[in-house]
Amino acid sequence: MSDYKNGKWAKKIIELQKPDGSWGYFHSLSIPQSGQAITTEQAINRLRRLGFTKDDAVIKKALSYMRDCFKSKAIPDGKEKRMDFDIFLDLMLAVCIRKFTRDDVLANEVAGKWRCIVEAAFSSGKYDGDAYINTLYEVFEPKYGTVKRHKELLRIDYYYPISLLAGEIDSNIEKAYFDYIMSSETGYYYGYYGAITRLPSNFCSKEASLYLAAVELYCEYPNKYCKDKLKFVVEWLNNNKNASGRWDMGAIVKNGTYFPLSDSWRTSESREKDCTYRIQNIINAVSSP
Repeated sequence: MSDYKNGKWAKKIIELQKPDGSWGYFHSLSIPQSGQAITTEQAINRLRRLGFTKDDAVIKKALSYMRDCFKSKAIPDGKEKRMDFDIFLDLMLAVCIRKFTRDDVLANEVAGKWRCIVEAAFSSGKYDGDAYINTLYEVFEPKYGTVKRHKELLRIDYYYPISLLAGEIDSNIEKAYFDYIMSSETGYYYGYYGAITRLPSNFCSKEASLYLAAVELYCEYPNKYCKDKLKFVVEWLNNNKNASGRWDMGAIVKNGTYFPLSDSWRTSESREKDCTYRIQNIINAVSSP
């Protein structure tokens, strides 16, 4: 058990939370307001990495805020013009909520819609693009009206659906979907932009840290078939242990999102502790039944 919840990074984020439960702008790619250090999406993802759960007061407030956003169909960022905003907003909120709880009616309703779409797309055992698009329209147009053909919706290998559907779809469909994602040479949209089957050339690199984020996402899929597909990553990680049998990815991976977890990296011991904590969690996830 880590003590990161009591560290300075967690305290700083909690201090920045607004009375309504947000941190200002919501979406990670939004341009921050003047003086805004972090978006709501960034804050809750960071707190989750620091060990916070739905039972912590800061997360309870954030979950309540996101449920209000579901109902109002609005976030402080304003509407994005590049895609069907209401569909994207519901998808984004559902993913953020379900990172902490699977017991939310609104988020589960969104997950159910995307489950129908993905199961239709892979009903034959392989990806059918026409079935994906046709079902997407059938599912969304009764509620949202005419659906535009924006690139985010036209891609099934997109961070938000991938995260949302972990453990949500039929076992055989899950295998086919996972194979499709794993075989992508360009990674998944809005995340890691490289083939997951191609290991980073340098373990001590920003690329390797982003690669681990992709593996962490894929580890959310509980199907043993999916876990077995990731066993090669465990072998790579074990081959990169240091002389003390732990891991140290170097100071270059400090980016304020995945690292640091400890208050300071002035000593290599703290950096090694953080890297080992993250990597051991990945190994445990891949190796779990």
